[in-house]
Amino acid sequence: MYVLRRFSFGKVLIWTRKEIVFFFVLATSVTALYELLNVKWLQVPLTPVGLIGTAVAFMIGFQNNAAYDRIWEARKIWGGIVNTSRSLIITVKDSFYIHSSEETKDETETIRIITNRHIAWLTALRYAMRSKKVWEASYQEEGKEHPLQYDVPEYGTSLEDEMKPYLSEEEFKHVMKNDNKPNAIIALQSKHFRKLSDEKKFWDFSLLNLQQMLQELTALQGKSERIKNFPYPKQYGSIGYHFVHIFMWLLPMAIIPAFANMGVDIAETNPFIGAYFVWLNIPFTVIVIWVFNTMLRIGLAGENPFEGSPNDVPISNISRGITRDILQIIEEDSENIPDPFENINNVQM
Repeated sequence: MYVLRRFSFGKVLIWTRKEIVFFFVLATSVTALYELLNVKWLQVPLTPVGLIGTAVAFMIGFQNNAAYDRIWEARKIWGGIVNTSRSLIITVKDSFYIHSSEETKDETETIRIITNRHIAWLTALRYAMRSKKVWEASYQEEGKEHPLQYDVPEYGTSLEDEMKPYLSEEEFKHVMKNDNKPNAIIALQSKHFRKLSDEKKFWDFSLLNLQQMLQELTALQGKSERIKNFPYPKQYGSIGYHFVHIFMWLLPMAIIPAFANMGVDIAETNPFIGAYFVWLNIPFTVIVIWVFNTMLRIGLAGENPFEGSPNDVPISNISRGITRDILQIIEEDSENIPDPFENINNVQM
């Protein structure tokens, strides 16, 4: 999925609203202990905490770069699927020998069968990419309220209902028996191409070209499956998570004494402001912790680009776009071409 217009600052605040409340409670509690209950020992030097913050920033930056690489690679893979899908159907359409008008009708139906089978492959692949893994955030947060409303098409309808209209009854039963359904559909395409070549309906060179395209689609499918089935190494993600929380708990104890000392200096010229200046550490502490925590959450949200969150690769919309393109290539009736998915809150899925 992909947000058409990037999250505004307000939406980021809504996204992290629960953490912000917790940060305010944390900063206020430590300040109250220090100032009201006179727990002056509740402090640590600012310099070591600053060094920890530097280390945390490097760790989170590394994690975010790695997550972005996974998202960008996934987007390039599906961009390749777009291009190869269009080329496949265009090549199929123009690869038949010129026959009689009666044979041309059969060829038109054959082109439609091949096109529908490819749509079934796209459908099976996007459903495979939307399957839930235990390490994905959407799996862990299932049932929780999300501040941004959006719709994942694969969660609303079953694979069987979506794929059945594009396959014959025999092919549908065959595909559903396989664990890797997209792979089974590619095999059916290859078998059909070879049959057409044996019947001398294809140019010989076209068969080789079409087989190369199927190989490219198989390779792109494998790359997509690799990202889906191999999670971002948790040792990096876990270390970043724990480092941020260590920094979060130490920061108030380092900032509060600094603000208290500043308050003493200010009190010489303005006693009222100086007496309460230490409480101004709360918004500053919250802002610093919030920045680090939000950077961490952005990295975590980008680790799995197919899981079904608002910032994932929009494979549902890409697949539907390919479907519409190739049906228009074969001049299918407009009433048989599915509409684009509705993007709730401008979120592409």
